Amino acid sequence: MTNAPSTSSTSSTSSTAAPTGPGTPETVPVAIVPRPARLTRASGAFRLDSATRVSAPDELAGVVAWLQQALRPATGLPLREGSADGTGISFDLDASLGAEAYRLEARPAGVRITGGDAAGAFHGAQVLRQLLPAAVYRTALVPGVDWVVPAVDVEDRPRFGWRGTHLDVARHFLPKRDVLRFVDLMALHRLNTLHWHLTEDQGWRIEITKYPRLTSVGAWRESSQVGAGPDATQDGRPHGGFYTQDDIREVVAYAAARHITVVPEVDVPGHSMAAITAYPHLGVGAVEVGGTPVAEPRQIAVGTEWGIFEDVLNTEQSTVDFYTDVLDEVMELFPGTWIGIGGDECPKAQWQADPRTQELMRERGLADEDQLQAWFIGRLDAHLAAAGRRTFGWDEILEGNGTMSPGATVASWRGMTGAITAARRGYDVVACPDDQVYLDYRQSDGPDEPIPVSIPLTLADVHAFEPVPAELTEDEARHVLGGQANIWTEHMDSPRTVDFFAFPRLCAVAEALWTTEPRDFDDFSTRLAVHVGRLDAIGVEYRHESGPLPWQQRPGVPGRPASREEREAYIASVVANIS
Repeated sequence: MTNAPSTSSTSSTSSTAAPTGPGTPETVPVAIVPRPARLTRASGAFRLDSATRVSAPDELAGVVAWLQQALRPATGLPLREGSADGTGISFDLDASLGAEAYRLEARPAGVRITGGDAAGAFHGAQVLRQLLPAAVYRTALVPGVDWVVPAVDVEDRPRFGWRGTHLDVARHFLPKRDVLRFVDLMALHRLNTLHWHLTEDQGWRIEITKYPRLTSVGAWRESSQVGAGPDATQDGRPHGGFYTQDDIREVVAYAAARHITVVPEVDVPGHSMAAITAYPHLGVGAVEVGGTPVAEPRQIAVGTEWGIFEDVLNTEQSTVDFYTDVLDEVMELFPGTWIGIGGDECPKAQWQADPRTQELMRERGLADEDQLQAWFIGRLDAHLAAAGRRTFGWDEILEGNGTMSPGATVASWRGMTGAITAARRGYDVVACPDDQVYLDYRQSDGPDEPIPVSIPLTLADVHAFEPVPAELTEDEARHVLGGQANIWTEHMDSPRTVDFFAFPRLCAVAEALWTTEPRDFDDFSTRLAVHVGRLDAIGVEYRHESGPLPWQQRPGVPGRPASREEREAYIASVVANIS
C-alpha cells in the first residue's frame, strides 16, 4: 500500500443546491462521508423502479451482488442483472483511474460507476447508496419512498492506502455477528483495514488447533474490572468467548467481499497472561514470590483487571517455537500481507529477577532486557518474513537496537515519535497516535461522559488527525502507509457501547484518511448532520452532539481522566528509547 497522489480539483459537497424549488431533486442535500475529491451537481435525478437493471463486467460480479443485497430489502425492487443500454445502473473498469479510485455519473437516464479496480467500483457503489434516501439503510421494506439519485458527477480517490480501525475483542468479546456489522460500518465509510486484536491478558479469542487450551482455558476469566483507577471494582461475572477457525474464515471472507483486509494480532511477549494461564511453561519460571525463589512456573489466572502486568512470556527457544506454531495457523486463516505480533508494554521485572533469563541473555550476547525483547520479536519477524508475510507491531518493536526484516511495519501509538523514527530507519508506518485517534478516550470534559479515560478527544480533534509528521522529508513521508483509529474495549462491555465511543468520531477519522482535499470541519459537520440519519436507520447508537443520552452514561463508575500536560509528560518518559 502506498500513498495515493492528491487529486487537484474543486469540491462541492455541502447541501447547497440550485434554486429549482422546494422538494425537487436539485434541492436534496448531497452529503457524502468521507468527502470526495470532486463533486458537482447537475439537473434532474435518476429514479429506481421495478424496471431498473444492473450491469457490469464479470470482474465486478461481487460488487453487483453486494449492491443488490444492499438495496433490495428497503426498496423492494428486484434490480435484476441485464444490459442497461445507457440506462439503469452500470459498472465499468478503467485502470488509469488508479487503485481504489472511482468515477460516478448520475443522470435521469441512469448511473454509471467506473472503478480503477474492483475496490474502486465498490467504493462508488457505497457512494451511490449514500446518494439515495437514508431509509435505504433499513433492512425491511420501506413503502412510500421515492428512490431517487440526484444528478451528480463525482471523481474520487483515497489519499492513503491504509485506512484502518483497530478493534480489541480480547478485553470484551464481541460476538461474530457484531464483528460482521462493524465490518459493514467500516465499508460504509470506505475504511479498508481491520486490525483485529485477538489476544490479551484478559482473554485469548482465536482457536489454535495445536494448542486447544488457549481457548478452553485462556478464553475465559472469572470477573471483569468495572471502571478505572483506584476506586474500580469487580463485577464478579464470568466473561469469555472465542472465534472458531470457521468463524475466522467467515469474517475474513465477509470483509474481503467489502474490500477490507483483516490484520490479526497475537500480542507478545507482554499482554500474555491468558496464554500463560493455559500453558504455564510459557511463563517465567524462576521468579520470586514473597522473597522466596520458585523453581517451577507459577499457575496464574486469566487477567480480571485492566492495565500492565509483570507476568510475561519467557524467552526460551521452546516458547519461540510455540508461537511460530501459532503464527502458522494464523497465516493459514488470514491471507493478507500483514500479521500483527504486538510487542507493546512488556515489563522487564521478571526477566531481570530470573537467573535463567539472565543466562540466556549472556548466551545470546544481549546487553539488557530491551535487547532481549528485540531478540524475541526478531525471531517471530524472521519466521513471518520467511513465509512471505510482513510483521505489524506497535512502536515498541523499535526499541532494543533490534534488526527487523525490511517489510516490518510500525504502528505509532505513543504520539508520532515512533512514526518519525521508523520512517527514518526505512520502515513503513501506520499512524495511530493516542492523542489523536484513540476512540476509547473520553469525548468531552463533561461530567456525564461514561468512565472517562485520559484526555478528551472531540469530533473536531479526530477530524484534524494528520498521519504524516511534518518533521519527515518527502522521501521519508512515503513510508507512511496511512493511519487507523484504535478502539480498546476495557470499558466497552457491549456492542452498543462500542457504537457510542466509535461514532461519529470514526466518520471523522475516515475523512481524514480518505480525502485528498483540505479539511473543513464546518463542512464536515454540515454533511454529518445528514449522515447521522443513515446511522439512525442502521441502528448505530452513536454519541449525539448534545452529549451522552441517559442510558449511555455510567453514573458512579470511576474513570481515569488526565490532562494534556499529564499525557505529554507520560509520553516524554517512555519514548526516549525509540527516538
